[in-house]
Amino acid sequence: MIRPFLFFLFVMLANNALLTQDTLVKGSVNDAITNLPIVGVIVTIEDSSLSTSTDDFGQFYFHENIPLGEQVLRIEHLQYTTKRYPIIINEGQTIDIQDMVLTFNVVDNNALYIISISDDQLNSEDDGLTSNVSGLLQSSKDAFLSAAAYDFSATFFRPRGLDNANSKVLINGLELNKQNTGRPQWGNWGGINDVQRNQEFSMGMASNDYSFGDLAGTNNIIMRASKYRKGGRLSLASANRSYQGRLMLSYNSGIMKNNWAYSVLASRRFGNGGYVEGTLYDANSFAASVEKQINDRHSINLTTIYAKNRRGKGTALTDEVFNLKGRQYNPFWGEQNGKIRNSRIRKIEEPIIMLNHYWNISEKTGINTNIGYQFGTSGNTRVDNGGTRLVNFQGQDSYIGGARNTDPTYYQNLPSYFLNVEGGPTAYNYEQAYIARQTFQNDGQFNWNDLYTANTDSANQGFNSIYAIQEDRVDDKQLMANAIFDTELSDNIRLNAAVNYRHLKSENFALVSDLLGGTGYLDVDFFSDETTESTDGTLTTAQSDIRNPNRIVTEGERYKYNYNIDATVCSAFAQSVFNYSKVDFYLAGNVSTTNYQREGLFENGYFTGHSFGRGEKVQFKNFGAKAGVTYKVSGRHILDFNGAYMTKAPNMRNTFANVRQSNMLIEDVDSEIITSIDASYIFRSTIVKARLTGFYSNFKKGTETGFYYSEGVGNNLVQEAVTGIETQRIGAEFGIEAQVTPTVKLKGAVSVGQYTYNNNPNLTFYSQEFGVGRAVFGNGTTNLENLHISGGPEQALQLGFEYRDPGYWNVGVTANHFSKVYVNTSAIKRSAAFVTDPELYSEAEFQEGTADGAVYVLTGGEINNIDPDIAKQLLQQEQFDSYMLVNIIGGKSWRMGDYFAGFFATINNVLNEEYKTGGFEQSRRVDYRSQLVEQTNVNGPVFGNRYFFGNGTTYYLNVYVRF
Repeated sequence: MIRPFLFFLFVMLANNALLTQDTLVKGSVNDAITNLPIVGVIVTIEDSSLSTSTDDFGQFYFHENIPLGEQVLRIEHLQYTTKRYPIIINEGQTIDIQDMVLTFNVVDNNALYIISISDDQLNSEDDGLTSNVSGLLQSSKDAFLSAAAYDFSATFFRPRGLDNANSKVLINGLELNKQNTGRPQWGNWGGINDVQRNQEFSMGMASNDYSFGDLAGTNNIIMRASKYRKGGRLSLASANRSYQGRLMLSYNSGIMKNNWAYSVLASRRFGNGGYVEGTLYDANSFAASVEKQINDRHSINLTTIYAKNRRGKGTALTDEVFNLKGRQYNPFWGEQNGKIRNSRIRKIEEPIIMLNHYWNISEKTGINTNIGYQFGTSGNTRVDNGGTRLVNFQGQDSYIGGARNTDPTYYQNLPSYFLNVEGGPTAYNYEQAYIARQTFQNDGQFNWNDLYTANTDSANQGFNSIYAIQEDRVDDKQLMANAIFDTELSDNIRLNAAVNYRHLKSENFALVSDLLGGTGYLDVDFFSDETTESTDGTLTTAQSDIRNPNRIVTEGERYKYNYNIDATVCSAFAQSVFNYSKVDFYLAGNVSTTNYQREGLFENGYFTGHSFGRGEKVQFKNFGAKAGVTYKVSGRHILDFNGAYMTKAPNMRNTFANVRQSNMLIEDVDSEIITSIDASYIFRSTIVKARLTGFYSNFKKGTETGFYYSEGVGNNLVQEAVTGIETQRIGAEFGIEAQVTPTVKLKGAVSVGQYTYNNNPNLTFYSQEFGVGRAVFGNGTTNLENLHISGGPEQALQLGFEYRDPGYWNVGVTANHFSKVYVNTSAIKRSAAFVTDPELYSEAEFQEGTADGAVYVLTGGEINNIDPDIAKQLLQQEQFDSYMLVNIIGGKSWRMGDYFAGFFATINNVLNEEYKTGGFEQSRRVDYRSQLVEQTNVNGPVFGNRYFFGNGTTYYLNVYVRF
């Protein structure tokens, strides 16, 4: 029923537009420098009572009581120079004046990008992989980037195959990317959308006034009090995606008579659960900017951001769990005293303070000096089920306790576990699998009561807690400072330069967040298999801190691991931009130094002498160069080229081995070498705007790390380090929009790419069992060459239309097709571990030879009778099915005197399509024999691939009043 309705709606709206014969005056207003739309421009037909303002897309309409003949159209905005346009209005005709421009009215020469961003676009505030386009794409009217921001982002789509760690996000010129991961953490400024609409975006490696940038672009969010339009905005939102409700209120004073200006915003977002069950949302945000224009040359601005948020997490599901419970299922929550409680909570509370000084040395030269400080905490909770008690028997210490995994999706709770039997399942096995299936389907949620009961019973016997809530905390304090220089050397040449400094002190530790009814928790490693004692009788390897053995910790105390990391980054860049009538080009260079040093506050029993105190300081020196040229063939045809070569330091996460327990560095970690080129053809006319871009990028000496439990590495929790990675991304993107009638616009977008590994990189394992050594399989490599990099679809296609009625309402429909989505591959599965029998490993290989730097070659026994065809099938990278998502967007606005009111709504995935947005192979069982058993199991693999499933039909509704 929905598909015929959409087709009927399209036909009716198009016919209505084509048959309209009323007198109509319409148009759009853009920034003269950026060509981006300006919201809130007052448009008046002089000597008449007709006045309106541009909407969120820079568009305006007059359609009632329009005076005929020669008239003057006046367009004015507080921050721009007013302009007057003479027009002639004839009855029954349409005057369409698109892309009128206003020049920014500022003392200095740094024009700002005044843009309009929908509330829905800014709601993707995750700091993880799902936020690949947040902030990067929302600041452009480019048809392709608009499609990527609005419609493609729900699918983990990565423009040009680039992670958001390849982008730069700045606020008032200061970089906010986290040094731990290299990614922007959008939760640090979530919920303050209305004061972050002024943004300056540089696509890809294009020139940028503030930073050398990165391949996925640079986005500078401008939060100067004097740059906001005077007035306020109140909005209410309802949704079923991440939060359920939002209230936001903001007010901007504009520049007052005493040359002061201020801007304030407060918001609250809340919900017991989004589309995925049990994902609570509790967030409060506040932002304020105050600016004093001292004189024509000096201005000082102070900005503060406080965004505290707490969110319940979901997880990836196997096909078995998905088939039993559906895509909204979340195993992390259960009821406690009649209320939903999630065991995995993400917390962020990291305020930001910035002080900015703007100095106009002359009409053509200015210096912007900025200093910022960010501090606070972020953490993730989970259940710790390793609680024990210390027992001494005949002078020998031992630990008794621990409990099974509390996750409802733990493999021993699922039907597949009971059918994974050598020789095939029996009738009894099928009966057990049926009972497991019924139990899981009828409940399958986290059982809080069992945890409290177990801890209470243990406490009544005088013992410690068996279960506790562990919070993995990061408390950061970061000082940021830079100076940005800008000057016009001549009418055609402009010079930008900047020096930057960032110093981070990061405290990392585990915290006992909740004892769940118990009295204390013994801080030891229950899984330590040490059989010998130290001189005082203590089992040393079991101790998280041998300087305080067998500690009983209570709520709020640190345990398990505790360390600091100091990180310092110093950089400088310079850029020259040349503008001529036919050709524009730029040249830019960058140098930087990055230093990391770990300081252990616990001395771990597995790493005595290598975990306490300051470790080795590691330094990376890097440089970059880029250039670009734009050739204006004519007013309609433009050619654009960009190229870059640079090196980039690894982030903190990819530098240290077993960072929670030791000062060790990953072997062979190095700066990444990046080469990139792109070429574009741009066409612009009064009806059609289009861009076609081809791109290529190559990355060498990359590093990726991960933690998991593997039966293939002697049943150990290991850190996997893949180093020396070479990848390439090649493809094309195309966007087009056509204003076929004054009210109807057709649009399309296409992305086609291939993102693959170019070599077989090194594979190394670090574990407590190897001490300060490391382990490899075979020749120490993994066969990843020609496999695809996971991260959303490599191919995306959009077709859509928009209808904008002169009565200030609009509707748009898009159909979006996605294909070539690949699962994230297991590196260990494609190493020599695949042909090695884990049951034949020598125990001595794991227990002896712990001299510094020892390398363990895990050979064991080779599996016989491997069928090459079956092995190839087992190692085949999974490609997901293609899918199509239909989205609808619409809104309506009213003007009531000096007030504006309206609503904006979207419905995503109208047809309720089921699809996988990503996933990863598990690395627990990886050898040929285990994989063969896994893939032939009656009820599917016990440790099958885990998938992220896209949302079904969701909505977002925002109602607002501007005053």
